[in-house]
Amino acid sequence: MVMILPIILATVAATVSAHLDMISPCPRYNPRGENCPPLPSGESMDYSMSTPLGADQPLCKHTTPWPKPAASWTAGQSVTVKLAPGGAAHGGGHCQFSLSYNGGKTFVVVHEVLEQCFGANQGQRDFTFQLPGSLPSSDKAVFAWTWVNAIGNREFYMNCADVSIKGGGSSYTGKEMTIANHNGYPTIPEFGGNYKTGIDLYKNAKQITVS
Repeated sequence: MVMILPIILATVAATVSAHLDMISPCPRYNPRGENCPPLPSGESMDYSMSTPLGADQPLCKHTTPWPKPAASWTAGQSVTVKLAPGGAAHGGGHCQFSLSYNGGKTFVVVHEVLEQCFGANQGQRDFTFQLPGSLPSSDKAVFAWTWVNAIGNREFYMNCADVSIKGGGSSYTGKEMTIANHNGYPTIPEFGGNYKTGIDLYKNAKQITVS
């Protein structure tokens, strides 16, 4: 019992301090993800998917895609993105849902929930929204969920999933995904109860076109 107690306490502490991570569509390489493709050769599961991007980590954290898409979507359809239940919502904050058509170099926003990303009670973990009808087709699109937390250390969360898109157009123009609290990008301070904090970065993001 003496040896078991520290292990139990460490497990409880890890659960309590857990943040949030996407589980559907299955991100690279989330062991809790739903309907995940097989791991690419040489890669291993990431048991720290709910932690923010480290200062020296690239966007998406993992840059080798799944060997096949984790989801197949059609332009104009409604999709549901799921986060793992529980976790620490850190007062909510700004979330975006974006797509890349160039391997994760740039992302265009297809949906966003600013200020109170997880609802007034911080309990929302599923997000259903309609994809733009003019998205172009791709078998190698990268979908990203990103989050800037309202309370706590200044962090940037990003999970990426490989998806296929059956398009409805040849190109799509929308806002570029906002990146903050990461190396080389602006810092959004703690909200301190002001949920408009950092909003200008999102509202004034440049328009980009993907094709």
